[in-house]
Amino acid sequence: MNAPSLTEAASLPLREARQPSSKVAHFGPEEPLWLDAGRMLSPFQIAYETWGELNADKSNAIYVCHALTGDQYAASTNPVTGRPGWWSSIIGPGKPVDTNRYFIICANVIGSCMGSTGPASTDPATGLPYALNLPVLTIGDMVRAQAMLMDRLGIDQLFAVIGGSMGGMQCLQWTVAYPERVFCALPIAAGARHSSQNIAFHEVGRQAVMADPEWQGGRYIEGGVRPHKGLAVARMAAHVTYLSKAALQRKFGRNLQDREALGFGFEADFQIESYLRHQGSSFVDRFDANAYLYLTRAMDYFDIAADYGGRLADAFSRTKTRFCLVSFSSDWLFPTEESRAVVHALNAAAASVSFVEIETDRGHDSFLLDEPEFYAAMMGFLTSAAKARGLK
Repeated sequence: MNAPSLTEAASLPLREARQPSSKVAHFGPEEPLWLDAGRMLSPFQIAYETWGELNADKSNAIYVCHALTGDQYAASTNPVTGRPGWWSSIIGPGKPVDTNRYFIICANVIGSCMGSTGPASTDPATGLPYALNLPVLTIGDMVRAQAMLMDRLGIDQLFAVIGGSMGGMQCLQWTVAYPERVFCALPIAAGARHSSQNIAFHEVGRQAVMADPEWQGGRYIEGGVRPHKGLAVARMAAHVTYLSKAALQRKFGRNLQDREALGFGFEADFQIESYLRHQGSSFVDRFDANAYLYLTRAMDYFDIAADYGGRLADAFSRTKTRFCLVSFSSDWLFPTEESRAVVHALNAAAASVSFVEIETDRGHDSFLLDEPEFYAAMMGFLTSAAKARGLK
């Protein structure tokens, strides 16, 4: 049995998963990716984008790590949605991550669905989509693949690694796995491990996906269907965690949606209901359900102290990286206390570390929004590190 053709699938997201519009690095059988699960992924590919120019000694490269539902189009138009990149406010000429000064790389993580090898990719052993035959992946696996991409680009040391949320996890993993390859690091709205509360929310989302009859045990692409309803519910539940109670109240309160009185039914009476339904329905048009399962599981497994007897300071014992950790006061998904725990561990390891908590009521998603104090902190840290690095 052959995998459905792109024409048969009639799906722009599926085309991008297999034949991305961005740059692609292919790794053949001679360059396997060894996974934490004890298995090998080969062949595989990484889809990535770049901005700015790499200088002569390749010392100005910044790697940007994306969050759970992000992609490589951090500062480019997304080919599926047609919308500007998710960090277009951060990356660009004269912006905090200045393309006039730095060479920026952002790759789609393995396990995702925008061109890097993931569950929608074709399994060479069967000719069908991997689906759940793809090995379970970890944040460590993602970073190991990214290091292979840096090798391919000839970049021995990154000037900076930056990322928020799941991107912040990758950022921390980079500094632990490759301490000599990261001059400075900016982990944002992240922690050293995933909390039981966050694992719980992810499990709710995964169960919603798998309970959708059209999930079909993960083989929905072959059946020409998608578990849209289950994935939409998963996204709705997750999106609540990205906001804060204060932001929800300020933005929506108990305002009714397009009506003067309660409808006494189960349509969207309230604006917040309508907003969440929109978030769910728009998400399923751009993201793969199985990828959502894989990436949430990778976040759940993240615990950088686990390989060091549970001692977080020991994980950073070899680091020479300069750190700046950023948290947001209203973030209850990755609260400030989790960033402080990393700061304390870095202090115990005698690392160079600074920390800033941004006062805002916009919750976890603040790192994706217009927050001038956050922009100033990021620019200040990178400017100081560039001076120490001798970058012009």
